Amino acid sequence: MAAAAAASSVVKRAAAAAGASSRGLLLARAFASGVGGGGGEKAKRVLVPVAAGTEPIEAAATADVLNRAGARVTVATADPPGDDGLVVQAAYGVKLVADGRVADLQGESFDLIALPGGMPGSVGLRDCKALEKMVKTHAENGGLYGAICAAPAVTLAYWGMLKGLKATCYPSFMEKFTAEVIPVDSRVVVDRNAVTSQGPGTAIEFGLALVEKLYGKEKMEEVAGPLYLRPQHGAEYTIEELNSVEWKCGSTPQVLVPVANGSEEIEAVNLIDVLRRAGANVIVASVEEKLQIVTRRHKFNLIADMMLDEATEMQFDLIVMPGGLQGAQKFASTKKLVDLLKKQAESNKPYGAICASPAHVLQPHGLLKGKKATAFPPMLHLLTDQSACEHRVVVDGNLITSRAPGTATEFALAIVEKLFGRDKAVSIAKELIFM
Repeated sequence: MAAAAAASSVVKRAAAAAGASSRGLLLARAFASGVGGGGGEKAKRVLVPVAAGTEPIEAAATADVLNRAGARVTVATADPPGDDGLVVQAAYGVKLVADGRVADLQGESFDLIALPGGMPGSVGLRDCKALEKMVKTHAENGGLYGAICAAPAVTLAYWGMLKGLKATCYPSFMEKFTAEVIPVDSRVVVDRNAVTSQGPGTAIEFGLALVEKLYGKEKMEEVAGPLYLRPQHGAEYTIEELNSVEWKCGSTPQVLVPVANGSEEIEAVNLIDVLRRAGANVIVASVEEKLQIVTRRHKFNLIADMMLDEATEMQFDLIVMPGGLQGAQKFASTKKLVDLLKKQAESNKPYGAICASPAHVLQPHGLLKGKKATAFPPMLHLLTDQSACEHRVVVDGNLITSRAPGTATEFALAIVEKLFGRDKAVSIAKELIFM
């Protein structure tokens, strides 16, 4: 069980690093500059292939975490060419725009190839002959590779790439491992050059294990710190609730998630994915001049469902914003969105924000007046009332706030709990392998 123990130590070190106040906050934007994590060395190249039905939390978290380490991440579609160009219809209605096609990258050299899961996304990856050839050649040359959720069993094991190795996957797919695989029930398993993990709720841990293999322990801890991970992975989530009120809504809650260039992808995708899993009707609205937005960290491209102008004609049970400093600043300067938020608060209807958005949107527009809230820890000084800011998720009446990418799943689950009840939220937390 040495491989599982090693992976467990990665997770524990990452959790310890999450307690650091601000170490790693000044990471260079290596994707833009083309250099790695120090000394001017060339950035390591990472391929994250995606396909129709890919699990978006896993794709976004893997790309985000690796980019934070300084890797140059390419998201490439394994889908055959079609009318949608590079648009990938990921799971739960999330629309991604890939950087290119796997078929066009043959002959390219990567330091890591990391496969997100999801169904039928894992099947789409499995059936892509160009990808199979790339990954096999990469592995034969001693390259690092990984997969999460269904992909270890459905894709890597099918290709014969886990023979004699310890590996894990989404629990219900463990029986699909071929006889040559040594199954391990662990959140992340590292065995030689193969890294495997279990599901959306372990995606950040998976990304950090890949960072440690590529860059070492120190870089992994540097990346983990500003994510503000849970101290104990897999534990039951908790929320700090004050002035408890029932969030009234219909049987299908209507939720608005605005997005902007610079929105944090882990936070945005968690909100969309988790709330849609629960049964909410989530409308993703762009506050930019077009539907396609470019997120903060990876230049991860998302396509919104509609423009904000169209959404202003609708009624919502909840308006909730992801963070990312650039995105939050855009939200704060978008009068139509601010007016929607003020109307929501005046009507005693739920609204919320995570990371930079409580400090840069809600606070300056008076939407935290008389409320307890939290935000991204380096921005807490911007809050007038900091008395509840040490909590990971804070609910005060009809307001909900949270801290960072590492609290994004808890934030989404807390919203599910308020809209649908604790049992529903716990069920989804277990489905995600978060608990």
